[in-house]
Amino acid sequence: MERFETAVIGGGAAGLLAAISAGRRGVPVVICEKTSQLGKKLLATGNGRCNLLNTNLDEFHFNAAARGLVSSIFAIFDRDRMLGLFQELGLEVYSDEGRVFPRTNQASSVLKVIELELKRLPVAVKYNFDCASINHAKSGFIVAARSGEKVDCRRVVLAAGGRTYPAFGADGGAYEIARKLGHTIVEPVPVAVPLVVKDNLCHLLQGQKILAVARSMINGQPGVEYSGEVLFTKYGLSGTCILDASEEVSIALTRKHRTQVFIAVDLVPFISREKLAGELQRRRDKGLPPADLLTGILPNKFGPALQGILENSDVAVIVESLKNHLFRVADTRGWNEAEFTAGGVAVDEVAPGTLESKLKKGIYFAGEMLDVNGERGGYNLAWAWASGWVAGAAD
Repeated sequence: MERFETAVIGGGAAGLLAAISAGRRGVPVVICEKTSQLGKKLLATGNGRCNLLNTNLDEFHFNAAARGLVSSIFAIFDRDRMLGLFQELGLEVYSDEGRVFPRTNQASSVLKVIELELKRLPVAVKYNFDCASINHAKSGFIVAARSGEKVDCRRVVLAAGGRTYPAFGADGGAYEIARKLGHTIVEPVPVAVPLVVKDNLCHLLQGQKILAVARSMINGQPGVEYSGEVLFTKYGLSGTCILDASEEVSIALTRKHRTQVFIAVDLVPFISREKLAGELQRRRDKGLPPADLLTGILPNKFGPALQGILENSDVAVIVESLKNHLFRVADTRGWNEAEFTAGGVAVDEVAPGTLESKLKKGIYFAGEMLDVNGERGGYNLAWAWASGWVAGAAD
């Protein structure tokens, strides 16, 4: 059985940085990767462009429970250190409205510079190593794969990631390992995910995309408003502001088992209720057919799709439907279409300066293993880089 100083479970973004920071201490490190390739999920991020990080790494871009921990980790490995590391590795980057991308616009470039650094360091990689258990030993820990293969190590960094992208091998199995080590697991739910909606309007408008404002409405309580694209699909709703609003919806459906879960969409955020009411009344007074009342305000498909309301309702009812259209959410599109995982090891069970378990000395957590999730726009990868680096460098 081979002996290493540090075993990193998972070869994603967090695990790769953990291996580099541990390896730079000159001690033997092993990455135990479940699949046949490192960085599979990394290659898919940002539609293959890889949004490395955001230039504004304020903790308020993360879930409330994690903000204290996020702040402490970014104080150690901040934006400038991230950018400096990638520059040192030879990666040219650029910023687009705060989102940082590789100059090549290829995630494969990011993975390649990381792999080149790993080859320079005392880092071994064990592929197809599906971690089944972590057990105490005199020397530290024995990490065992389902195949029976084992490695001996002094410390372990659990960076196996969440449940998104199951096609790339992700199944959240490492959460159960953490649970067996005594940790509390906040139930993982898919976030930044399209929503399944029970509304014929979505079917009638499938393929149509508009700029709108959306927020969750759960048991009558409004959530945070998000601006951006809404895409109507045959199953429901997608688009940037729907993905942004999906976290509250997913938690309500999965963890809280709420039944009155809606997405409220302002289909015409560029026009006030008063102005819209006046314009609709003016068009009615001109004798326009109901299906044409929205011409020039919304794309042409909307008039026929909303004809029932336009034909039979008072102007006030039409305005309410356009400014606060309630779509009842039946479900999310699940792990196959989600970008991130919300949930994981409870953040109060790790040391804020090292990410070491407070329950099992020598066990560290990074990335989506922890109950930390950020907004879209590079925040989640930034957390992966920073948490991986800190966990790998700790002693």
